[in-house]
Amino acid sequence: MPSVVQAASSSRPAIRALIVGQLAFLGAFLVVLLLYLSRMAVAGVGSAEMLTGAYDPKDVIPFGDHALNPFFWLYGVVAVLYLAGETLGPPLALVAVVLVARKRAVLPRTSRVLLLAGAVGLLLVLVVRFTPLLADMRQWWLD
Repeated sequence: MPSVVQAASSSRPAIRALIVGQLAFLGAFLVVLLLYLSRMAVAGVGSAEMLTGAYDPKDVIPFGDHALNPFFWLYGVVAVLYLAGETLGPPLALVAVVLVARKRAVLPRTSRVLLLAGAVGLLLVLVVRFTPLLADMRQWWLD
């Protein structure tokens, strides 16, 4: 019995890091989605007009885009998490599902729920990224 408790306590920081990573990727995707939809609504344009270059994503940064602006750094973090979520999201989802399947008896209920919810969210975001509307959003963000 002590070996099970030791294994569970030694892997807790890794499990927390996995949960935080999943939630960070999901949060970055939601922030970009909200920025895109709000920019479209405020400008009164459609997704095709958003790709013309007149509605640059960096225009939403308050106080401009320079190194002394903390909002610029926040924008940079969101941009990196959004792009990294495309490639690291599916492996994180797979690791979370395998971890829950292997350590179901050891993991607390909240950890299991967060890991599985993060995995489902990341896989859902992966599928949704390839719809035509969100393909336009990705292109808008990368411009």
